[in-house]
Amino acid sequence: MVYLVGAGPGDPRLITVRGQELLAECDVVVYDALVHPALYAGVKDARSVGKRGGDDASASQADINALLIRLAQEGNRVVRLKGGDPFVFGRGGEEAQALAAAGIPFEIVPGVTAGVAAPAYAGIPVTHRGVATSVTFVTGSEDPTKPDTQTDWSALARVGGTIVLYMGVRHLREITDRLIAAGMRPDTPAAAIQWGTLPTQRAVVATLSTLPVADLASPLIVVIGQTVALRETIAWFDRRPLFGRRIVVTRASARAGTLADRLREAGADVVEMPATRISPLDALPLRDAIRRLAEYQHVLFTSQTAVGFFWDALRAASLDARALAGLTVTAIGPATADALLSHGIAPDVIPDRFVAEGVVDALRVRVDGARILYPAAEGGRDVLPEGLRAAGAMVDVVHIYRSEPIQSAVPPEDLDLVTFTSASTVTGYVEAVGDQQARRASAATIGPITSEAARSAGITVAIESPSASIPALVEAIIQYYQRYANRHA
Repeated sequence: MVYLVGAGPGDPRLITVRGQELLAECDVVVYDALVHPALYAGVKDARSVGKRGGDDASASQADINALLIRLAQEGNRVVRLKGGDPFVFGRGGEEAQALAAAGIPFEIVPGVTAGVAAPAYAGIPVTHRGVATSVTFVTGSEDPTKPDTQTDWSALARVGGTIVLYMGVRHLREITDRLIAAGMRPDTPAAAIQWGTLPTQRAVVATLSTLPVADLASPLIVVIGQTVALRETIAWFDRRPLFGRRIVVTRASARAGTLADRLREAGADVVEMPATRISPLDALPLRDAIRRLAEYQHVLFTSQTAVGFFWDALRAASLDARALAGLTVTAIGPATADALLSHGIAPDVIPDRFVAEGVVDALRVRVDGARILYPAAEGGRDVLPEGLRAAGAMVDVVHIYRSEPIQSAVPPEDLDLVTFTSASTVTGYVEAVGDQQARRASAATIGPITSEAARSAGITVAIESPSASIPALVEAIIQYYQRYANRHA
């Protein structure tokens, strides 16, 4: 079976639900050059066929058709992942014809086409009541001066409404000249949107006569018509507070989602370079502690990861949340508390300060003579167990995982910021990229302990979160760049 799936215009989150389902189930993905890598990252067999205008490395359409047929005949569920929509200048119809001729069953999964999405992300509706009641999609890959061109540019100039031009970089001057010669006003509003829907999006607004002189390159969507003027009031994507900022996220990959997603929602171009990986340790000590839960009065958690490992061990012992009914459960902060709540446990204690010292302060008056189970990361600070022991508690520290450095790729040249959410991510990042590379960009840290680790590594700390939480860190980054924008306004 072959599925011709529209990948959408660029942002991987704009793929359809059906497209996501098929990517999760398929055996092979055959993808175009402009498809976002995040869409096929989890597929073991993913094959590029290029398919980018002017790219000599692109496979021929005949070769792509033959590849799809062969893969299907070998018994694979094949996703042919095409940029935008398969049937809007995507040659999906030709692939469907080839599959039908070969007797291969197929399904068409429409996608969000760039001709609608890129203008929308630039704040340009392709139709608007009282301004434009029609829209024409046209390919610009044809030279309009050729006698055998299939596009009647004179008719397009007369029809009115909005013209959306795909793949028009190479012949943009000829196209605009032809439209003006056919009677379209030279001062007609026009816009070019490069890398539409991505954090690298760039929108250039001009007129029909001046647009071709702009510095433009593929991938590009050109919009011609009066609706372009609406961008001035309804532009939104490139006005987000972190738009145009390239920010590295160094949290372990299994937990990068929350921070990375929040930064993307604020408009940042996020580069995920996890500095550490989470590696489980010997599970026997934790299993033994769980068998002896009745001996404890308290259990405390200082990370979502610890909650996850603890719950896996609890389930392996055929136990559930009821096993903690007689214990005082402490979470170091809201994220850890949320992880516990997902398993049906509402923490009894959450300190005012989301650091080890805050936990000690919150528990100091209630742990004298108590026994505490502390499932923790190996190599963490001793502040928490030592502080509780000083308050009269007996603390059993059970090391259940460690954070190990990852040898990352060299970070991009044009970085604005690197985020650190723990001292271990600082250490891991420096070990992964080297001292000099690590010092190239300023840092945003989740609190004073992480800041101290960054400064010790020679990294400039530009931003420190007022509290040890991801939302607070993101808000601190936004406020920093808003102050920067105001100073340079």
